[in-house]
Amino acid sequence: MSLSVTCVRCGGLVRPPGLVASEWRCDDCGPVAPLHVPQQIGHDVVEAVTAHTRNHVPLWCPWPLPHGWLVTGLGWAGDDRGGACASVVACTGPLPLHHGPADVVLVAEEPGVGLGNRFAGVPGVDAGAAIAPRCDQSSARPPARLRVGGRDTPMWSVDTPTDRVAYVGEARGMWLYAVAWPADAGYVFWEDIVLRDLSEWLPQELVYGAPSPYLHGRMGKGTIPQ
Repeated sequence: MSLSVTCVRCGGLVRPPGLVASEWRCDDCGPVAPLHVPQQIGHDVVEAVTAHTRNHVPLWCPWPLPHGWLVTGLGWAGDDRGGACASVVACTGPLPLHHGPADVVLVAEEPGVGLGNRFAGVPGVDAGAAIAPRCDQSSARPPARLRVGGRDTPMWSVDTPTDRVAYVGEARGMWLYAVAWPADAGYVFWEDIVLRDLSEWLPQELVYGAPSPYLHGRMGKGTIPQ
């Protein structure tokens, strides 16, 4: 399985552990978890990725997929020593009110990893500060809700660049990010979306499309040779 390995926070080059440092490092971000993204997508690739994420982080995917939607990529962040600390699934499909395809990325991560903020275009490495003021308002209602692993999960909007929309919630003790491009595609999260963990159940009927460009780092294959 061919992999792209990049910085989980910025998509840049990463250096694997060696004689000088015992952790993966990005020249811009310092010590980071490496993000591993398969270059292709298919049932056997999903099975291989779930072997890394199982018992560490859920691999959230809409199921059933909305009509016409495809799974277009997935990946995990972490290494052999600590296991996975984040996962990502990408989907692409049509929207009735949108001309052209829309893209969705779903991220599950431990606090402080930074993968969700990277896709959302949010500064920092954790969305807690961004959504805390909204959650603390006694009259506030979450703008979106997802059915995640059998539980009703409120999702709070965060400030993003104008080309996308992002919602953040919590599921199984981890952050859950739902990011959509373009911004007016965000209403897909207002519908009855159910997320299932592919690490627990991988439907044979899952359909796949061309690899999502959103999952690849800004510099392509990001591992610096030693």
